[in-house]
Amino acid sequence: MSSKYLPETIAYVRITKQSWQLGKIEGEVKAAAYEWQFQWHFRQGQLLVQPSLGRALIFEPLGRFLERCDYQLEPGGDYQFTVRADL
Repeated sequence: MSSKYLPETIAYVRITKQSWQLGKIEGEVKAAAYEWQFQWHFRQGQLLVQPSLGRALIFEPLGRFLERCDYQLEPGGDYQFTVRADL
């Protein structure tokens, strides 16, 4: 294996609910064989991810994605980002 090889997994995000008044975005994220539900409380910078199985794999990359894109996300929208790991 080359030292330049970086594993990648595509994570797929679907926004299911959004409330600017409550400062919250809800959705689901899928990567490889994993699937989670999340709540992003963007005013507090708080991310909740369930279930706990595999949560450590997605928590940081999902948080960075949401911080970067939260104002562009819309309910019913499908998005994706790359996780620098082999899940």
